[in-house]
Parts: sequence; C-alpha cells; structure tokens
Amino acid sequence: MMLFTAACSPLSTFNTLAPKDKAPAPAERNIAYGAGERQKLDVYPAGPRTGAAPVVVFIYGGGWNNGRRQDYSFAGRALAAQGYLTIVPDYRLVPEEHFPAFLDDCASAVAWAQANAARLGGDPKRIFLIGHSAGAYNAAMVALDTRYLRAAGGDPATIGGVIGLAGPYDFLPFDPGAAQNAFGQAPDPAQTQPINFVRADAPPMLLLHGAEDKVVRIRNTTSLGEKLNAIGAKAEVKIYPGADHPDLVLALSKPLRKRAPVLADIRSFIQAQTPPPS
Repeated sequence: MMLFTAACSPLSTFNTLAPKDKAPAPAERNIAYGAGERQKLDVYPAGPRTGAAPVVVFIYGGGWNNGRRQDYSFAGRALAAQGYLTIVPDYRLVPEEHFPAFLDDCASAVAWAQANAARLGGDPKRIFLIGHSAGAYNAAMVALDTRYLRAAGGDPATIGGVIGLAGPYDFLPFDPGAAQNAFGQAPDPAQTQPINFVRADAPPMLLLHGAEDKVVRIRNTTSLGEKLNAIGAKAEVKIYPGADHPDLVLALSKPLRKRAPVLADIRSFIQAQTPPPS
C-alpha cells in the first residue's frame, strides 16, 4: 500500500482559490493543545442551529509525513456550515516523530475538544471524529484503542461516531515508503492496526471509499466494516463509483461536491447518532 500525500496535503493553492461555504471564520486560531509547535488547532464555530452543536474533530491526511491545518479551511468551513463546532488540529509528523506520536497528538486534540466544547457552543458529550487517509487511520485508532484518549485525559465514552474517508485500517506487512517510515520502528506491528482493536461497544462508524482509489486499497474499509458488524458493533460502508483517493476529501469543498456525496452522507450519519434538541 502506498499512502496518499501529494494531492491530499499541501492543498494551499486549492484551499486559497476554491469558493467556500458561508460559515464564520475560525473563532480561534493557533490554539495550543500541547507544548510543541505542531500541537496547535483552529476552531470553526457552528453555523446557526438550536441547542449545543455536535463537535467534529477533522483530522487531515498526508501519509503521516506532511500536512497543515491551514490548508483545510475548506473542510472546516463546510462542516461548520452544517451546524457542527469543528476543530482542525495539526499533529507531529515523520521524520521528526513516528508511531505513536501522531496518535498521542490526535488524542490530545480530542481531549481538548471535550474540555472546551461547552464554552464554544458545542456539546462535549457528542464528539465525532472525521479523518481522510492517514487522518482516517488516526481517527479510527483513537476511537478503537481507548488507551490513547485515556492517557490524554479524555473520555472515550463521548465519541459519538467516526467517519473514515479512504482510510488504511489493515495494512500489514508495511509497504516501503510512508507506512514503513511511520510504523517500522513499532515493537509490535499488530498494535498499529485499527482492525485489531474492534470491539462490540465501539462507536458507530461510517466508512467511505472511492471505487477508483489506487492509493489505499478498498479492502481496508470493507474488512474493518465487516469485522465491526460481525461482533455486534455498528458500521456502515459506502463505496463511491468513479471516485478516487483525493475525491473523498475534495468532495467536502463547495465546488467539488458532485464528485461524491460525502458531505451529505456525513450529515445523515451524524444526525442518526444525535438526538433532536429538546
């Protein structure tokens, strides 16, 4: 498996030029959730809604070796416009760090979201993780292997659901390149795989993949979905005809939504897991 990097991150030119949803600009930028330079996040306040907003933590991809949150304002604004308090964190990358540093960071960002959601108009008991590619891996691991979130001071019980966009979840043995560089030093490779942490009480998952994805194999999505459902967890798998790897995140943007109904499916999934306001 070769993990996607070039079209996923950086996206500076696309992010700068693409029309964006009419959502508030980030309420807070460059907020530290840890001591490191890469341990910062941006917050996009929810668009108009009744009651406290569901909270979305969006984790971008980039092969665990590149990416920056500023290039995903198109995604942050799109999700905020749906009525979600949206948080987009950076996290430490290869080669400066390796597994599990990026998971530690994503867990810390989720814990920050739990601790700060209420003051920002969000519901700290309704946290949804969305990730693309390597970010989908990070989201799945933080949700399934509760050690990371507990170590960060967070509560796994507040994870209301996970949306994985073209994620790698079952990719042993490591292919040369991004995966080997990120995980090759792990003493027990099996402990790096989300599929090995499925459990009956896992948060509901929406697993999306493009039928034309040549970067992350579709079996990552189908295998995780099948294993979760087999043990009594709830997982919905959708394969988009004609969509490739970058389409799964680019379809969040306003001009490219016709490539795949990713945003509409995310909205339906979160709505199904979220009780109506009282």
